[in-house]
Amino acid sequence: GNAGGQHHHRIMMDKYHPGYFGKVGMRHFHKLKNPYHCPVINTDKLWNLVGEEAREKAAKDSSKGLVIDVTQYGYFKVLGKGQLPSQPMVVKA
Repeated sequence: GNAGGQHHHRIMMDKYHPGYFGKVGMRHFHKLKNPYHCPVINTDKLWNLVGEEAREKAAKDSSKGLVIDVTQYGYFKVLGKGQLPSQPMVVKA
């Protein structure tokens, strides 16, 4: 079994399973999940939020950029994955 990991099997545990015993990081007493709730969206999915019609409408008038507020769609963080078309746009998060 796993008996003796800190005693007579210590050499084997240290050699082949380093870090098996012990704790890592700080403790957070009474952690509430709500303050850490932060859904994410990638930049390549931003146009899917507003739809194809809004993208075509923004493409016609390039003097102003389209403003996308991702918090209205339930996202609070925008990640940088993907490519965007060369249309001006402002993303609020």
